[in-house]
Amino acid sequence: MNHVVLLSIPGLRAQDVANMPHLRQLVARGEQASFLPSFPCVTWPVQANLLTGRLPCDHGVVANGFFWRETGKVEMWTAGNDKLAAPQIWDVLHQHDPDLTSAAWFPMLSKGCGADFVCMPAPVHNPDGSESLWCYTQPGDLYGELLDLLGHFPLQHFWGPLANIQSSAWIANSAAHVAEKFRPAFFYIYLPHLDYAAQRTGPDSPDAQKALQELDDVLGRMQASFDKAFDGAPLLWIVASEYEIVSVNHVCYPNRILREAGLLQVEQRDDGEHLDMIQSEAWALVDHQFAHVFVRQSDQGTVAQVADLFRNQAGIAEVLLEGQRAEYSLQHARSGEVTLVSHPDSWQAYYWWFDDAQAPGFSRKVDIHRKPGYDPVELHFDPATKSIPLDATLVRGSHGAPLTESHQGIILCSEKNILGTSRVADTDVAGLVLRQFGVSLES
Repeated sequence: MNHVVLLSIPGLRAQDVANMPHLRQLVARGEQASFLPSFPCVTWPVQANLLTGRLPCDHGVVANGFFWRETGKVEMWTAGNDKLAAPQIWDVLHQHDPDLTSAAWFPMLSKGCGADFVCMPAPVHNPDGSESLWCYTQPGDLYGELLDLLGHFPLQHFWGPLANIQSSAWIANSAAHVAEKFRPAFFYIYLPHLDYAAQRTGPDSPDAQKALQELDDVLGRMQASFDKAFDGAPLLWIVASEYEIVSVNHVCYPNRILREAGLLQVEQRDDGEHLDMIQSEAWALVDHQFAHVFVRQSDQGTVAQVADLFRNQAGIAEVLLEGQRAEYSLQHARSGEVTLVSHPDSWQAYYWWFDDAQAPGFSRKVDIHRKPGYDPVELHFDPATKSIPLDATLVRGSHGAPLTESHQGIILCSEKNILGTSRVADTDVAGLVLRQFGVSLES
């Protein structure tokens, strides 16, 4: 196969394909299978699994962010490719043949990766606290070219209450330009549009159904552009759902529970109560339907106390300690001493305050880097305060917990005899892609 395009479409379900005629056309001659994301079923770990064929215990991506114990700081959504401790598809292709080029279009952790062509959001943080739109690209001058062609990447539509199809459309259009100009052998493209409505109003809501149609239109235009760009050269499309979003009707607040137990400490500042990670005996980095609880100096007495606090806690299905994390391949130094796993109909919010008047200033903003945990409430807007609300019960869809049989994703292929099985794990995809170029993952 001369060219492979891997589309990463989080939230895509088997039943959704019936409402996406362009996607059906794309894979009409091919095949499909169930797609099984490994726990934790969230963006960074699953994308790392897809690109390396390995699990968090090997590549070290245990969540959508990291707590660096040596500095006492959390890094959410900003880490570079050096934090992914395993070779990726483009690395293996280059090792086999330097002329096998790759493009990494908006996957997380791609800054500084070995792909030949890269694009991902990288807004400039100005001294006055404002942001200027920009993207990190490889080659470095590529974003200037895309800017002239398409305008700035619409970051405000990539996440937050204004998130909509414009961001995925820009990603698809810019990818089509790169396909025409460079014709990479392997192209990884992340299209996040289905994430928004499914989390905001639920995966079966009218808004979520509308999102399917919007993304399908983008896929139709994208296929036409790629067919023109590759001009008849063999082109294999693989579409994987990353994870499936499930309906939720309950939210758990691990940091409030830890604070009530006297284990979590806050620091009073001018703009409210801030989490004091250094002085806290235990605190939770929450991420959709799971959390890593970090215990100061890994004190085993505190670990046992934390585990007891969350056993039989509403919304929590599993409490994993050191030996138990191996069941999910999370036995890595970056993991917390305790891992909390939600029930399928519940999710976990990062809030630690009990009085909204004491919420830190960033809590009412779209501020994914300062919040020590994922906050899907940022998809909502409170007209009364003209800010992000502080009502976590607004969230109607989530993901991250191990999927049940009825909540598996889907993987589709534009040709037959590629997948080779009715159930494909996220860790199978790297090997599947490499086989199209006559390369094995172990090469």
